[in-house]
Amino acid sequence: MTGTVNLREVILGILMEVTEQEAYSHIALRDTLDKYQYLPKRDRAFVSRVTEGTLENLIQIDYIIECFSKVPIHNMKPLIRNLLRMSIYQLKYMDSVPDSAVVNEAVRIAQKRGFYNLKGFVNGVLRAAAREMDHIAYPSPKDDPVEYLSVSYSMPQWILHKWLGQFSFEEVERMCDSFRDESPVTLRLRTNRVSKEEIIASLREEGCEVWQHPYLDYAVRISGFNYLQALTAFRQGWIYVQDVSSMLVAEIAAPNWGDYCIDVCAAPGGKSIHLADKLKGSGYVEARDKSEDKVNLIQGNIDRLGMINMVAALRDATVFDQDSFHKADIVLCDVPCSGLGVIGKKQDIRYRMNPTRQEELIRIQRRILSVSQNYVKPGGVLIYSTCTIGADENQLNLKYFLENYPFRLESIDPYIPEQLRCRTSAGGYLQLLPGTHLTDGFFLARLKRNHE
Repeated sequence: MTGTVNLREVILGILMEVTEQEAYSHIALRDTLDKYQYLPKRDRAFVSRVTEGTLENLIQIDYIIECFSKVPIHNMKPLIRNLLRMSIYQLKYMDSVPDSAVVNEAVRIAQKRGFYNLKGFVNGVLRAAAREMDHIAYPSPKDDPVEYLSVSYSMPQWILHKWLGQFSFEEVERMCDSFRDESPVTLRLRTNRVSKEEIIASLREEGCEVWQHPYLDYAVRISGFNYLQALTAFRQGWIYVQDVSSMLVAEIAAPNWGDYCIDVCAAPGGKSIHLADKLKGSGYVEARDKSEDKVNLIQGNIDRLGMINMVAALRDATVFDQDSFHKADIVLCDVPCSGLGVIGKKQDIRYRMNPTRQEELIRIQRRILSVSQNYVKPGGVLIYSTCTIGADENQLNLKYFLENYPFRLESIDPYIPEQLRCRTSAGGYLQLLPGTHLTDGFFLARLKRNHE
């Protein structure tokens, strides 16, 4: 509690947005922290931790609640359900918060929000959970590995079944475990603007801890800052927040001086900006997206960073643009996907996605590929990428594409760090796995159009 701001009510508001209104968790949290940026760093950290921790452990938390509630989770009032969830998270994972404070505050919020008749229910469930938390029986990895992984790591079972069909139990558990890690923010240093040493010195002067990323010389990880947008390096356009997996897209695209590039699904523009930076002011990068809001977001980044060889354009990637036929040296197809590779950063993705939605996405992905391949000139390159894990949206889409269009896979080994080279990268594609690689879960492939 700070002044008139009740931090737990702030958290409850974010959880209601995410679970009941299908808001994206990272956006809802960011917008709330922007609204309350005047709060002390400790309070902002508390809001972030409880919000992200509750979403990260949602299936496990629901399992715990149902151990002590006669009312199933899905039958509860949404506000009561989320109030219990955030409270259970604090009871289980935050030793610094007294159990009595968690329970009493939850009861007060329930009453304040008009659920006076349910305050006894809230009190009873939470007090029983606090008393018996260390004695809960969880599923066994030996008896039921899927149930074990689902409850232990709050991962929907349909996702686990797919992953276990492609990867070993150990690889899947490493992935699930890595999603729980709090990873530092990764930055791309725009060394075409100012030296790497100057950027790092500026970050450290303003209290940031900085570590070199082992894969790319211009990539660093930082922590210890309060508000990223307040950093001099951000305001000067010297840094761009971007995972190394995303940076590898521009690396394997390997643009040459003067190339014309089209990014068909560009928002917020990070990969396009990286391409434009690698072109060193030459060539032309057209960053497209299908909504005005997304195009405005790209344009905002173009303006903030002072890009001179890049433009944002309103275009739907599923609709053929005759004027672009065989015009591009490089086409980026970073398609809409299930996003299961970035669960660590967007915890709610795993709950928003389902098999039906994934099938719809695969149809959209193939439509975008079938349209976008028209823009690649003979001898040009198409980069296919997703921020997800699994063959459905990755290898099987490559197979579909190669069977239907005049392209061939090219080795990406010349463009990627030695640590990432493997059998598939020599063959033209790479699946990055959290817990195995020091990146998000990501897929990328380099396809070259045959000369006709």
